[in-house]
Amino acid sequence: MSISVLVTGGAGFIGSNFIHLLARTRADWRIVNLDALTYAGNLENLSALERHPGYRFVRGDIRRPEDVARAFEACGGGELSVVHFAAESHVDRSIESGLPFVETNVLGTQVLLDQSRAKGVTRFVHVSTDEVYGSLGASGFFTEETPLQPNSPYSASKAGSDMLVRAAVHTHGFPALTTRCSNNYGPYQFPEKLIPLMIANVGEDKPVPVYGDGLNVRDWLYVEDHCEAILAVLERGRAGEVYNVGGHNEYPNIEIVRRILRELGKSESLIRYVKDRPGHDRRYAIDASKIERELGWRPRHTFEQALPLTVRWYQSQTEWLQRVRNGAYREYYARQYGS
Repeated sequence: MSISVLVTGGAGFIGSNFIHLLARTRADWRIVNLDALTYAGNLENLSALERHPGYRFVRGDIRRPEDVARAFEACGGGELSVVHFAAESHVDRSIESGLPFVETNVLGTQVLLDQSRAKGVTRFVHVSTDEVYGSLGASGFFTEETPLQPNSPYSASKAGSDMLVRAAVHTHGFPALTTRCSNNYGPYQFPEKLIPLMIANVGEDKPVPVYGDGLNVRDWLYVEDHCEAILAVLERGRAGEVYNVGGHNEYPNIEIVRRILRELGKSESLIRYVKDRPGHDRRYAIDASKIERELGWRPRHTFEQALPLTVRWYQSQTEWLQRVRNGAYREYYARQYGS
């Protein structure tokens, strides 16, 4: 039987890395990428797959049932799965205005769930975040049983989408699974996020802003490892379950900045401490023992290995980075697909 997978938000950071993984390792699958191409969606991330026979892009919004229906039509027949990345995800933007986050992350997820049930989807992986758990103290870890206590409009909207997926499983017996990951880094990340922003600024000898005292701790997960975890959940996870995905790499933000400065041979004099983000969670840390035990997944990269890989990738992709920063990347869709 043929296998098709609809990837929502596949032109974004993690979604595009996941599509590259599928194209490399599941060459017989049909891959359909549904993306609205908001500011964070960049089709240049997938330019290498333009002639891939099993890949197709559909521009559309998960909030619109007709767009989701078009994407499912592009999947054709056979066994059909969904991997749902599409989301507004930047905390600072959610603090400025939470409405787009509710519309996409909550309403969009419900539309996608309704359309998926009607289409007879056999597997649905909802990609969420550890931020739904709230903030940890100096010790302890988030497990799949940790109560949801989101502290930003972004994380609250993701918690809402998680609950809608849970309700679909409980009410309709829908074959959905949820993953909750720690902070990702790696190729194709939009340079508003910490690591690519620091690399870009340091490369141009610009000041690097650090919130508060810089001691907010995150567990860092290389995006390639995360994508392999999602594929494991898609293929082997137990329907209805939640799987935490972490990198076993806890570092305060200031240490991340210092490591990037060292990698690029620059002085710590570039560091600028700025006013802290409102409601800034102090620490996230993931207990990923469930996915390791049940599915045999473990991250293949340590932070010491993958941060230099990430720095070198951005150094080698100066044109990509420049086009993202000046907005020229948004012209790519018109050139390839028409206005």
